[in-house]
Amino acid sequence: MLRVMAFALVAALATPAVAATPEEDIAAVLDRLHAAASKADGLAYFALYMPDAVFIGTDVTERWTIPAFRAYAQPYFDKGQGWTYAARERQVTIAPVDCRCVAWFDEVLDSKSYGTARGTGTLLLTPQGWRVSQYALTFPIPNDVADEVIARIKTFEAGKK
Repeated sequence: MLRVMAFALVAALATPAVAATPEEDIAAVLDRLHAAASKADGLAYFALYMPDAVFIGTDVTERWTIPAFRAYAQPYFDKGQGWTYAARERQVTIAPVDCRCVAWFDEVLDSKSYGTARGTGTLLLTPQGWRVSQYALTFPIPNDVADEVIARIKTFEAGKK
């Protein structure tokens, strides 16, 4: 019995894996991005971005270059404080051009602290694999409460002037 199990293991390891689709590769990159943020692993998190990438946060003032975003986030990561978003739904589209080296995505995210959020962005295919070139995090506002939220934002902005 042990010999049969060993043969099955060797056969499984020797069988070439079916290549993942680009969409699966991109989903894996985004999953690793969220996992690294959740584990407060800044090295792994920022390695998944292009050097000239941009992170757009939920506040209108939050348009971060990756060096600026790293400078902001790394002290939190160093204390073991990350953020956790789990993708509930995700759509990935790869540009229908010869290189198939540009993709964009949108995902519905679940967060204990913020509830439902949405992530959107773009990725570029590099020699090291897919890398995030832009990520935007938003809070989707239900249409039924949009007028109330907009009024609160206008009141907040007016108070800052």
